[in-house]
Amino acid sequence: MKVEKVSSNKVKYTFDVTSHEFEHGLDHAFDHVVKDVEIKGFRKGKVPRAIYEQKFGVESLFEDALNHVLHHKYHEAQNHPDYEIVGQPQVDLDFANIKRGETFSVSFVAAVKPEVTLGAYKGIEIKDPYTEVTDADVEAEIKKYIDAKAELTVNADGVIANGDTAIFDFEGFLDNEPFEGGKAENYSLEIGSHSFIPGFEEQMVGLKAGDEKDLHVTFPENYQAKNLAGKPVVFKIKIHEVKSKQLPDLNDVFVESLKRENVHTVEELRVATKEELTKLREKEAETIIANQVVDIVSANATVDVPEEMVEEEIANYRKNAEEQAKQYGLDFDMFLQLSGVTKEQFEEQIKEESAKRVKTTLVIEAIAKQENIEITDEELDAQYVELSTRYNMPVEDVKKYLPKSMLASDIAINKAYRFVVENVKKI
Repeated sequence: MKVEKVSSNKVKYTFDVTSHEFEHGLDHAFDHVVKDVEIKGFRKGKVPRAIYEQKFGVESLFEDALNHVLHHKYHEAQNHPDYEIVGQPQVDLDFANIKRGETFSVSFVAAVKPEVTLGAYKGIEIKDPYTEVTDADVEAEIKKYIDAKAELTVNADGVIANGDTAIFDFEGFLDNEPFEGGKAENYSLEIGSHSFIPGFEEQMVGLKAGDEKDLHVTFPENYQAKNLAGKPVVFKIKIHEVKSKQLPDLNDVFVESLKRENVHTVEELRVATKEELTKLREKEAETIIANQVVDIVSANATVDVPEEMVEEEIANYRKNAEEQAKQYGLDFDMFLQLSGVTKEQFEEQIKEESAKRVKTTLVIEAIAKQENIEITDEELDAQYVELSTRYNMPVEDVKKYLPKSMLASDIAINKAYRFVVENVKKI
């Protein structure tokens, strides 16, 4: 096997295929095709090789035979110690040069994992995120607990105010014609929740049960339904009921109703809430720092990422999104519409994120190598046990799906990631 690096992320592998190897491929090709061959005088699948070649020509077996040979040659290339193939190869071969009984050459070019030139990755300066929790933060969080316990009661004589819930019918019209998806009956909407397009809820303030009104609004320019995007429309509404929130008082009785361990008084609730918010802020700060430093470290490095790696990541990203849509019982187009993005925006987004993710992974791998990060048998065993517990599978079954080499690589990347974060210089 001759190996030539033709670019920063492409390698050409050239092999000699001996007459014996090609003959073995022809045998394999014939065994594969003869099952479906019918020739008068012979049972299906029982045609002798000589008869088959006389009728169809041995050349009819060449492509299948060559694919069989290349399959073995590809595995030989994969085992080369200097390069790791990361995409399907492109075969370079002139079929006219293939002759039975003679040795011939065949080449293929494959994308390989590229070399990474690391920049600075230790001592990266990151501004320490603000994590202090104020009394106002605590009171705002406690207000959420109170709101969650609120009860809605019918306000027969009251007018709609922000925070009230209106029960109403509506129908939307574009150029005096009703449009699809613009009609509902007995719809429940909290005014001020900004659930509807801008201007809709604001025009409902001041109405009361029994009122009817035409609401004039304009759909946003980036609205997912293109026929409505940026268009002025009219919604005809009729109010049936107005409900107002009845909030419980903040006292020890209310705190007991929350049934929180070791929290029985208002003061204890404030203390516990502050502790929880502080832990949450600190965790969020860690995530912010980690994301920032990884972005900087990746930007500091130079690597020619193969397009094949990005395309594979895009395919995985798209597959995961499609599976998520299925879990919600939606077709993919509807899933995207509800997510507020068009197909074009989704494709552009996953292309950008996939390219970023691939480069980041390559850079972190290079740091693991640079720092001589090693994985012990104890770490591997512990990770296998954790995966076994997570997926409720025997450890031996996990090992069948995830070989040690792949798991070791994942652990090394995680350790290198932590190494970079731990070496941040907060300012």
